[in-house]
Amino acid sequence: MISGVELAASASNSPEIDIYVALRDGTYVYDPLDCSSVRSQSHSYYQAVNKVLAEKGFDRFAEKTCAKFYAKKMGRPSMAPGVYFRCLLLGYFEGIDSERGIAWRAADSLSLRDFLGIPASKVTPDHSTISRTRRLLDLEAHQAVISWVLGVLDSAGLIRGKTLGVDGTTLEANAAMKSIVRRDDGRSYEEYLTALAKTSGIETPTREDLARVDRKRKKGANADWYNPFDPEAKISKMKDGSTHLAHKEEHAVDMDTGAVVAVTLDSGTAGDTTTLEGTLEAAEQNLAEAGYNDNPDGLGEDGKQSRGGRGF
Repeated sequence: MISGVELAASASNSPEIDIYVALRDGTYVYDPLDCSSVRSQSHSYYQAVNKVLAEKGFDRFAEKTCAKFYAKKMGRPSMAPGVYFRCLLLGYFEGIDSERGIAWRAADSLSLRDFLGIPASKVTPDHSTISRTRRLLDLEAHQAVISWVLGVLDSAGLIRGKTLGVDGTTLEANAAMKSIVRRDDGRSYEEYLTALAKTSGIETPTREDLARVDRKRKKGANADWYNPFDPEAKISKMKDGSTHLAHKEEHAVDMDTGAVVAVTLDSGTAGDTTTLEGTLEAAEQNLAEAGYNDNPDGLGEDGKQSRGGRGF
């Protein structure tokens, strides 16, 4: 029994599965492979989010912002901008950090299907569709949507802009250490280890020999190595002690309401004192674009920058 509706499927040799819907009054509705008439009771939080998005005209804004990236008629139907940005919200709300995970979660949950506006009879976007849409939309389009969301928060009184908390963390990059190459001659890491092994007297080094040479030497320095697929990723030591290519993510939060007002990305080796100024500037810019102007110049009563800091 799901939300007062009972489903019963009859197995047959036919590839088509017949689905019967039993309603509370005892009547039955027959609809082969189409459950669009059966509406699940979605999560109250997602219902509330969709209500706000609908009242503020989010889908119209997203379509207008992204119109230049869509052809009027070409190939199969594309992913609507409103659905794409809801997928990003889904990933944030559910703590999913991959497009494959977002696609799987959306396909698996009737509640999230309702949030995305996709009935059970339709196929949810797969990870390749989400990824391609993200690559085709430029950074300015994403920034416009972020500013729109901040404007909605501001209109609801959820932006104070008085005290911002900034924190950062190291995120593993989507690039493998084994793909790094030398900056001077372009040699791969394996070729470099092979040359070191031969210099030490091993004429035909095996993988075990290369692994032994690798353990004895210091890990690569960013001045000597980079990944051609993600040049901005830096060789960094993670919190668990392992070494990976990484970025540093930093976010600014309105301490009075908990609203995230800015997120920046820097190299994994950048220090807090180096990135703090950029994150505060991004927060000021985002708040200005969102229409927040309680203190548009970021100035105190004496006309100087009212930026103070306290470390924890």
